Amino acid sequence: MNEPVVPNDKVETFRNLGIEVFVNDQVEDGEEADAELTDFEKMLSESAQDEPGVAVGSVVQGIVVKTHSDGVLVDIGHKSEGLIQKNEFLSPTGEINVSEGDTIEVYIEKIEDDEGMVQLSKQKADLIRVWDKIAWACQEDQVIEGTIIGKVKGGLAVDIGVKAFLPGSQVDIRPVKNVEHLVGQIMKFKVIKFNKRRGNIVLSRKAIVELERKDLQKKLEDMVKEGAVIEGTVKNITDYGIFVDLGGMDGLLHITDMSWGRVKHPSQLFDVGDNIKAKVLKYDPEKQRISLGVKQLEPDPWQSLAEKYKISDKIKGRVVALADYGAFVELEPGLEGLIHVSEMSWTQKVKHPSQILKEQDLVEAVILELDTASRRMSLGLKQLNSNPWVGLEEKYPVGTRLRTAITNITDFGIFVKIEDDIDGLVHTSDIVWIGDGRDELKQHKAGDEVEVEVLAIDGENHKFSLGMKQLTESPWESFRKEYFVGSVVEGEVTKVADFGVFLRIIPGVEGLIHISELSHERIEHPKKFCQSGEVLKAEIRSIDDEAHKVSLSVKAVSGDGD
Repeated sequence: MNEPVVPNDKVETFRNLGIEVFVNDQVEDGEEADAELTDFEKMLSESAQDEPGVAVGSVVQGIVVKTHSDGVLVDIGHKSEGLIQKNEFLSPTGEINVSEGDTIEVYIEKIEDDEGMVQLSKQKADLIRVWDKIAWACQEDQVIEGTIIGKVKGGLAVDIGVKAFLPGSQVDIRPVKNVEHLVGQIMKFKVIKFNKRRGNIVLSRKAIVELERKDLQKKLEDMVKEGAVIEGTVKNITDYGIFVDLGGMDGLLHITDMSWGRVKHPSQLFDVGDNIKAKVLKYDPEKQRISLGVKQLEPDPWQSLAEKYKISDKIKGRVVALADYGAFVELEPGLEGLIHVSEMSWTQKVKHPSQILKEQDLVEAVILELDTASRRMSLGLKQLNSNPWVGLEEKYPVGTRLRTAITNITDFGIFVKIEDDIDGLVHTSDIVWIGDGRDELKQHKAGDEVEVEVLAIDGENHKFSLGMKQLTESPWESFRKEYFVGSVVEGEVTKVADFGVFLRIIPGVEGLIHISELSHERIEHPKKFCQSGEVLKAEIRSIDDEAHKVSLSVKAVSGDGD
């Protein structure tokens, strides 16, 4: 349908009739009077001078008298009836959409034609009413409904009875990048600009959304009290939480407030579009921020901990996480305990919990400690079995000799089997009396049987010390059987130091000749007196059995003695 276009000097006439028109901008000033008008425009111009009622240019009510192939016959209360072309009543399927007896509004185009009938138009009456409605909606700030019919430059075209323009910036409160999906939708709008001279109509859906949002926010503000339970729809999911559309405002449900149990990612519990209930934890009206919680809808399991569990109780749970220092076991949703690596085995040195457990394992453990205030529970795995170190000192007293197999060889010693899961260590310093024990390691391999002697047992620190050299008499014991203070010995110089000379008395036992005991004469340095490898005679001046030290004197056996 074409909108009426008239020169400027006719606009006021039509406006008095309540009809909006487009100005013929193509006509130059001073030429408007000569511009040719359409038949419809001439008729409207003439009708402006008719009397109200059944007059040209009037919109009146009529009753459908009859429908036939030529059109629709309408009685408007005049001496003759009017015929309206049937194409003004055709539905999208091609059928006439009125029936006999229907009351309709019609526009009077002519009182009598050549056949004496009134010429009427339904479409022109509808058009006038549409413009009236638009003018009213604009002036009264009312809502108008229309159908988005297509995308145009800068926005969308909307059918509200006539074509109107919806700018892209007025589609929604947030920028809409893709508007194609809106075409064909029926929506409500506000008329934000209406130029009667030019017939320009600018709509806004944003204004409607803002009003609706304000209404919803007002309702929400009355509902959003700390502690209130509200419903919403999951709008977006992030690593740290989900945003919930509460119908006017968004609330944040942080990952730590989703469950009393462990949650690795919000997507474990929620999908976009889910309807959920949550408790309002905090509301900041100035920043419009709402913090939500779902776990707060259920009792905190830690509050009833003391009623259900006690120290030394055996519990069952599922391993939910592994850390370098231990494994977390869930007893029930939201209630976890930690099995530290030190509490996993009596005998095995556990460096990482994955040596013993893996995630999702069902395990049994013993409660070692409960701290409700700190929300901590310590569990033990090894406590399910008796401590094999208890009673070992009575079973293997110091000095006990055992013949057993080597289980492992390291740089610092040899491990041998004592009992199931208990090994003893022969340190390199306890392998041989004379020589380097590390060299002796090369003479053994795992699986070899060796004889050892129990040196010490530390049950608290799980250490079982053994010796191999202790199976034979020590060089010191041999020395003490033969030598005493005053005995004269002869041996080889093994080392010359600034403060004296070391002399080998027997293999494995050395004595020190202090520089002052080398000669009655003053000696600046022991090297002036002797060199390594020389053989000297000396007298034993003192013996320290605890430190295994022997003091010697050369001058005591020299001809110049005291």
